[in-house]
Amino acid sequence: MNKKIAAALAGALLLAATNTYAQAWPNKPIKLVAPYPPGGQTDVVSRYFAEKLTAALGQQVIVENKAGAQGMVGAEIVKNAPPDGYTFVYVNSSMMCINPYVYKKLPYDGFKDFVPVTQHGLAPLAMVTTPSLGLKSVKEFVAWANQNKGKVNYASFGTGSSSHIWGEMLNQAEKLDMTHVPYKGAGPAIQDAVAGHIPVTIQDLAASGPAISGGKLTPLAVTSTTRWPRLPNVPTFEELGYKMNLVGWNGIMAPAGTPKEIVDRVSAELRKVVQTPEGKEKLLDMGLIATGTTPAEMTEIMKTGCAAWGDAVKRAGVQPE
Repeated sequence: MNKKIAAALAGALLLAATNTYAQAWPNKPIKLVAPYPPGGQTDVVSRYFAEKLTAALGQQVIVENKAGAQGMVGAEIVKNAPPDGYTFVYVNSSMMCINPYVYKKLPYDGFKDFVPVTQHGLAPLAMVTTPSLGLKSVKEFVAWANQNKGKVNYASFGTGSSSHIWGEMLNQAEKLDMTHVPYKGAGPAIQDAVAGHIPVTIQDLAASGPAISGGKLTPLAVTSTTRWPRLPNVPTFEELGYKMNLVGWNGIMAPAGTPKEIVDRVSAELRKVVQTPEGKEKLLDMGLIATGTTPAEMTEIMKTGCAAWGDAVKRAGVQPE
């Protein structure tokens, strides 16, 4: 048999096998790994998606929290999982775009070890303080921090997280000399802020929202380019004159090699969820501005976005660990 014909036949057989496999999928439960602790944005949105995907796919989607090392633990688990369409991971810009610039040794490559499914939302943060400080604006906070130079700690949801980078950019902009205190997720950081153990934190709106609405934390500014709909009286950093225009994002990815038909199916189902009026409102409640991209669009977002975050890491003076 001619080699070209043999190669073409082999390719056709492989394509047929892949299509047959994709048609049979899913025939068992699907795992969605949330690489942060319960209580934060990653966890609550993952569970919302799991519920919706379970109904759409006819198989149970199970959320597994695999927290640790700024998302690296969960990402590595999914990287090493079989690319059979039964394991996905919830990711954010911190994991995919900031970690490579903050950690010298990263157990995964965001571009080589995963395939994008969808970027489902933009994830602005809120700078919040404990009400006992009596601070009502960033200007007041800056004055207070300068009066207490070298004594102010700020919390992030992990070293290399977007909240860490924003804190360091503010440090640089105002020469505040705040000390970074990394937590293993937004939930624990918010709990300590509410308890008064730490005076300020820059956190996702899913975790900080309830504490803000309950009067347990005071919002000073948000990192989005426009005011957050749920906090119309809180200014953006951009409004206040800070040129730190970076907004994080959240998405879903699968291990590299996952059949394209499966990736496209999950992407389509998730886009249906986030692009409905109900989905948009639900994501807003969980601190996200709904987007919903194709896999190809998410790839392009990562290419441009990761470069911007890398530049921010350098400008913020964060040294690789």
